[in-house]
Parts: sequence; structure tokens; C-alpha cells
Amino acid sequence: MRAFGVVLLALVLAGCASGAAVTPTPPVAPPAPVATATAIAAAVLATAALPNPKLTPGEVFPGVAAAQVCTSGYSGSVRNVLREQYVAVYAEYGLAYPQPPGAYELDHLIPLELGGDNANANLWPEPAAPAPGFHQKDELENLLHSRVCSGQLPLADAQRTIASDWLALYRQYLQP
Repeated sequence: MRAFGVVLLALVLAGCASGAAVTPTPPVAPPAPVATATAIAAAVLATAALPNPKLTPGEVFPGVAAAQVCTSGYSGSVRNVLREQYVAVYAEYGLAYPQPPGAYELDHLIPLELGGDNANANLWPEPAAPAPGFHQKDELENLLHSRVCSGQLPLADAQRTIASDWLALYRQYLQP
């Protein structure tokens, strides 16, 4: 067996010394990184201020009226989002819960102060950045609540418009 190895080595060396062309093996490209569903969802969410309408179409408490939402303390009296909902909603969006403090807020698409429900269909992990993010949406929610309670805007219109595209509404009313 050793003799075979010596002969093989001699043949290889002879081929190199004779100037015989050696065809190199083409390099093999490393495999492309595989994007996981979680990574894709996180990347999309990080740049998107609007929720996925299939996951978060928005939902209101049945029969809620402007007189109710305009009563001081209303939002606090109906707020009831369980930890299990946080975990489930974040997971639907491909995110682990919890995230670093201040990065996301589990937000009500239709805010409680406009009669929004605590159901998962009304919740999504809204990013703080890029702006406009959840801080700016909070400003819009306050403005709409004020207009509903002053009689300038029907509650149903406020609910519908914020659910359909809060970002466009923010740009219309508040973006400098």
C-alpha cells in the first residue's frame, strides 16, 4: 500500500515538473444565506408604519358611542390586553416578545379612546422608528379624540379613517 502512495506522489510531481497543464477546480460559491420568515417579517416591520391588514384589520367595541369614549377615564376602564395576547400578536408578526424597551408598542390600530377593542384583530407591534412611529400615532389619536369629543368629527369616521391608513391621516393633520 505504501508503494502505491509513493508511485502516486511521484506521478503527481512528475506532472507538475513537466509543465503539464493542471485544470484547477472552479471555486464553489458559499451557499446564499437563507432568510427565515422571522427575519423577513422583522425587516419588513422595521420599515413599515402600517400593520398587515390581514392580521390587524381593526376592531371596535360593539355599540360604543362618542358619549362613552369622551367620558373621562373611559380608555383606562376598558383597557385589558393580556400577556398572552402580546406573545401571540408579536409572533403573528414574526417577532419574539418582549423586544428591547422602546422599540415597539403593542398598539391598538383603532385606539381605545376612539372605541377600539382589545381583540388581537385590533393589535399590532408598532415600531417607534422610523418616524412616524407609535409616538406620532399617539399624537394623531389625541387629535382625533379631541375632534370627536368636540363634535367636529363623527366617531365612525374617525374609526374608519385611522384603521384604513393612519399614516396618511397623520401626514394630513400633523406632519410639518
